[in-house]
Amino acid sequence: MAVSANWYFMPPSRRIRSNSGVLVRAVGSAEPLKPGETVGHRGEWAINSWKKKTVLQIPQYPNRAEMEEVIKRIEGFPPLVFAGEARKLEERLAEAAVGRAFLLQGGDCAESFKEFGSDNIRDTFRVILQMSVVLMFGGQMPVIKVGRIAGQFAKPRSTTKETRDGVELPIYQGDNINGDAFDLKSRTPDPQRMIQAYSQSVSTMNLLRAFATGGYAAMQRVTQWNLGFAEHSVQGERYKELAQRVDEAVGFMEAAGLTVGHPIMASTDFWTSHECLLLPYEQALTRQDSTSGLFYGCSAHFLWIGERTRQLDGAHVEFLRGVANPLGIKVSDKMDPRELVKLCEILNPHNKPGRLTIITRMGAENMRVMLPRLIRAVRQAGLIVTWVSDPVHGNTMKAPSGLKTRSFDAIMAEIRAFFDVHEQEGSHPGGVHLEMTGQNVTECVGGSKAITYDDLSSRYHTNCDPRLNASQSLELAFLIAEKLRKRRIVFGLGSLLN
Repeated sequence: MAVSANWYFMPPSRRIRSNSGVLVRAVGSAEPLKPGETVGHRGEWAINSWKKKTVLQIPQYPNRAEMEEVIKRIEGFPPLVFAGEARKLEERLAEAAVGRAFLLQGGDCAESFKEFGSDNIRDTFRVILQMSVVLMFGGQMPVIKVGRIAGQFAKPRSTTKETRDGVELPIYQGDNINGDAFDLKSRTPDPQRMIQAYSQSVSTMNLLRAFATGGYAAMQRVTQWNLGFAEHSVQGERYKELAQRVDEAVGFMEAAGLTVGHPIMASTDFWTSHECLLLPYEQALTRQDSTSGLFYGCSAHFLWIGERTRQLDGAHVEFLRGVANPLGIKVSDKMDPRELVKLCEILNPHNKPGRLTIITRMGAENMRVMLPRLIRAVRQAGLIVTWVSDPVHGNTMKAPSGLKTRSFDAIMAEIRAFFDVHEQEGSHPGGVHLEMTGQNVTECVGGSKAITYDDLSSRYHTNCDPRLNASQSLELAFLIAEKLRKRRIVFGLGSLLN
């Protein structure tokens, strides 16, 4: 049966299929579920249909009335991002899926209320700018800059309780849910924290927009982006040398007539992302776009689900299948290839390029074994996805002191494995997803500055998991740039020979 192209731009809630799967008609706009009404993955979607599914990783608030009052307030707040911005990101990610762009996604493991400040935001933004220049120079392709920022507060946990010295309390779940201090008041979920998280996200977004469009990100400033503590490191010197070459190229372009006032020279696109975990908050910031009729999660441009929330019939998958944002799926070596295909079909039933990004986190050895199986399953199903490596999450360990840390050598090994597998499979390495910061922290061991186990406690600031610092992030960017450069040369020679 022929279907109007407009059908594809309707909200998922307005589409309906016959039992055979044939498109038959479009129905009215989504309404909240009535009492007793149920929804399946191929049935109607509503903004609150996730409540009829199995809900994991969402806290029980002691005062439900207060929680509902907070949610109602947030529903009246302005959106943090806009539908058109999310659509533009989806277009860019579609380019990464076919090897014509590269995603650089990075930021804090979990944003903190107490460490919130303009300097920290600026420093993380600046490192991402530096890394993007390194990657663009090596890959000779656009770099899509996405921050784990302005909303990355909640953290999934493997247990609900924590015990210290015989005292058991609720586990810390992120600053928008509870506090990390080990006392009952801090660990009790507090809905007012969602208001504070929103307020901090608004301030962060305002500053990021100013940095991205107000001249700070202009290419002619590339030599000024170096951080003081990283400037005299090996990576700082490498960056300085590269920046001087870029500066010369900018001077040439200016002489050729591409003036510094041109938008492509004076500003940059920067998007935000976080894990879609606290669904009441996400629902409260979901809006229906007036131009397309689609629903968008307006807490961030890009939302992802993780290992603990990607159940096929779970609440998080149900919520995300109905919003039009580009989405990420975190997968480890535990992911069954058939399940990944089903999950992709649920979240992207029309196989739209740029809609889905698969973020792999499994360690170097597991990557070489499992990633080929996932790539082949997705390819055989005819699905279009953007493949991204998260080399940080799969390499967590405990230092002798008891602090969680990550080995920089292991992170580099996983990146190498990611590129090797894609070369072997003839697929495209679409990007990298990092827990990193612009601060001069000592949380991951190794790197050219040789952080040791003994160094960890000197500047260990993370609320949750260890992050790469600026110097380590730049070092990793140079490794990735070299991989992209070699790939470009090989593909360039291949096209000439053909």
